Amino acid sequence: MEFKRLRRLRQTKALRELFCETRLYSKEFIFPLFIDDGKNVFERMPQLDGIVKVSVDRLHEILDEIKKADIGGVILFGVTSQKDEMGSYATKDDGAVQQAIRKIKEYSEDILVFADVCLCEYTSHGHCGILQGDKIDNDKTIEVLSEIALSYAKAGADIICPSDMMDGRVAAIRKKLDSHGFIYTPIIPYSAKFASSLYAPFRDIANSRPAFGDRKSYQMPYQNKREALREIEADISEGADAVIIKPALTSLDVISAAKEKFNIPIIAYNVSGEYAMVKSAGKLGFLNEKEVMIEILTAIKRAGADAIITYHALEAAKILNGKEL
Repeated sequence: MEFKRLRRLRQTKALRELFCETRLYSKEFIFPLFIDDGKNVFERMPQLDGIVKVSVDRLHEILDEIKKADIGGVILFGVTSQKDEMGSYATKDDGAVQQAIRKIKEYSEDILVFADVCLCEYTSHGHCGILQGDKIDNDKTIEVLSEIALSYAKAGADIICPSDMMDGRVAAIRKKLDSHGFIYTPIIPYSAKFASSLYAPFRDIANSRPAFGDRKSYQMPYQNKREALREIEADISEGADAVIIKPALTSLDVISAAKEKFNIPIIAYNVSGEYAMVKSAGKLGFLNEKEVMIEILTAIKRAGADAIITYHALEAAKILNGKEL
């Protein structure tokens, strides 16, 4: 029997483009923004080359670039020195993230604002919840998370994204939002958030490293795929409108399995450590940074992601939209 000549459809660029199975679009990218509670802050981050930490009064400087990139939206993370045991700054109506949400929506209604809901950036101990001794009190934590979510919704956030990995927080936040009239505000939780060393650059910038211990009692063991699917299923049952899986590159099998199993949109988070590795290797001349960036983002989408949170968003969008070749 004659062997298959599959290479026939790869012979020219036109053929390869015609039969391309996975295509990237800039509208599928969500760009992380670090919002500092200070004044006149526009600081480039050495841990994440090309990424800035910005205060609300200078936010317009990066919004112009985001608007031109024609990406899907931004996800906001607060950076503050105003920390206490309860993370109370996170719920303040005049907090940096709340101000940033209002500023972005004033600038352009077309920029979708995803609001990350967690306590690690706001607690003096750096953990993602309220402590009872040296352990996280799950149920007290979700009460506070619900208040944060409501505060962000009132400020005008388009989408609420709890990233804490507490049990039951999607249902609690849905109840809180609905009871205050925000019945059409989607909740997209980090449903499978693995305890990963790839978050290190983010934690340095957000000043959110835990003061003791680690987060392995609430973030997922990266060895467990079936448990990840159970977490996703639980969040869907509580009312999640879509789910986030993180980190992207070490979770491609989970993304693929979730895509097959659940009829729900999936967002993959291409995290800070993944970004930093590509940037560092590119600077050292070990690889072609732009080609590898597009290859990685394509692989994440090929695995089943409908959208990607990525620090590469603005650079990748320029390439895909023909503004940089």
